[in-house]
Amino acid sequence: MSLASQKDLFAEERRRAILESAIQEGRVSVSELGQRFGVSEATIRIDLQALEDRNLLIRTHGGAVPVISRMHVLSLALRRQQKVIEKKHIGAAAAGLVANGDAICLDSSSTTLAMTPHLRNHRDLTIVTNSLAVAQEMLDVPTVTVVMLGGTLRRETTSLVGIEGLEALRRFNVRKGFFGAHGIAITEGLTDVSVAEAEVKKHLVAMCHQVIAVLDATKWGQVGLASFAELTSVHSVVTNQDAPAQLVEQIRSFGIQVILA
Repeated sequence: MSLASQKDLFAEERRRAILESAIQEGRVSVSELGQRFGVSEATIRIDLQALEDRNLLIRTHGGAVPVISRMHVLSLALRRQQKVIEKKHIGAAAAGLVANGDAICLDSSSTTLAMTPHLRNHRDLTIVTNSLAVAQEMLDVPTVTVVMLGGTLRRETTSLVGIEGLEALRRFNVRKGFFGAHGIAITEGLTDVSVAEAEVKKHLVAMCHQVIAVLDATKWGQVGLASFAELTSVHSVVTNQDAPAQLVEQIRSFGIQVILA
């Protein structure tokens, strides 16, 4: 990208680029970022503060470092090892919302993956997904049809990203979509730390009659880099009993059903 085009970046695009640089390089400096984007150091400090407020960066003297490494943020294998009991309960409760004959969407999150053991006995079920892990889990279940999105393989998340293949899916009548998230917040809605994953999720959300968020208590009040669903698009949230009561009531005030598993 040329210097001229970088100067034209909107604030969110610049912050996205700053976060990606921090993840890739391990740290960023105010002076280097100011030169790169052609803005003042004061503007860069505002950007870093905004990213720190989202728990994505930690500000240091003269710069910032990422909260956690890229692999820790994105690796499905690592995420499957976190909050195992909570995800088991959430997965079971979410699967209880699925009926025989439904067409549903499951994203590539570890929490939606926790639904798969509880979907194996469903009949005439169709699952639309971009998750290779979901497809693998349902490989030996003849009563479940799995429809895969096309796209580019992301090894960290064992998923396919890119929106090129989504148009072919519009012929499906997807009744319920289940989506994990980095966080849920009043203003930002459902968010992800991966722009590529969020872009796919945003299009899938638009295709679903009902949008159901599945996330554990640690995700409440957190904000990732990219939003993929406003709260007005969300019908239900399935979470665990430790979800913060005040935030739960705020979400319910939007007319959203909150299920505590």
